Amino acid sequence: MTDAVVPVGEPLSQVERVVDVFVAPSKTFTDILRSKSWWLPFVIMVIVMMASTFAIDQKVTFEAVAQQQMTKSDAAAERFQSMPPDQREIAVKRTAVVTRYSTYCAFAIVLIFVSFEALILWASFNFGLGAKTTFGEIFAVIMYAGMPRLFVSLLTIVLLYAGVGIDNFDIQNPVGTNIGYFIQDHPALRAAGSFFDIFGLWSLALLVIGMAIISRKSIGQSAAVVVGWWFIGMLLLTGVAAAFG
Repeated sequence: MTDAVVPVGEPLSQVERVVDVFVAPSKTFTDILRSKSWWLPFVIMVIVMMASTFAIDQKVTFEAVAQQQMTKSDAAAERFQSMPPDQREIAVKRTAVVTRYSTYCAFAIVLIFVSFEALILWASFNFGLGAKTTFGEIFAVIMYAGMPRLFVSLLTIVLLYAGVGIDNFDIQNPVGTNIGYFIQDHPALRAAGSFFDIFGLWSLALLVIGMAIISRKSIGQSAAVVVGWWFIGMLLLTGVAAAFG
């Protein structure tokens, strides 16, 4: 199959790119062939994630988050309850401090994961499909394709300030937009179910479209690579949850 020829259209502003990724994604991803800039999605991500973290800090508290995480599974709860009260208090405070700072700095962690994902897709498309994409183009595609995931943080803010879901708040899966949210007693199924998220699947579809455009490959070829890695990631995290959950 010959590579698809993608014409580069009229230049878009950063705001137009952000709007079009929701209403006309091919325009946004085609414009990445002109410019690899991704600063506006990053700024929006930082603002939304910081606001979400502040809401958690104010409405739930990271001490409560830490205790929920430390008693998430039956085995963990048993270990936690077996500790002397003073040690439990110290453990909760230490975990809360680590969780608070890591959550406020989560945007930096996201950039590390995006870089790793971009490297994997760069190698997969260039060596596996013979494409001629650049790391910068793929990084920009991932940043724009990931924007629907921010709705999870926005929903978290709205629900917490509305007083919904504060008890037993799960910082790793805060809103019921995925199947895993509704699975309580099986860590492996919960981990697998979290991949079937409304906004996560939306982002996955955008990533398939974006990679097809910048690699000049078909949607089918792009989906085979992108969804293939998504499936591998699901298997790996499900396995970890089964082993340590």
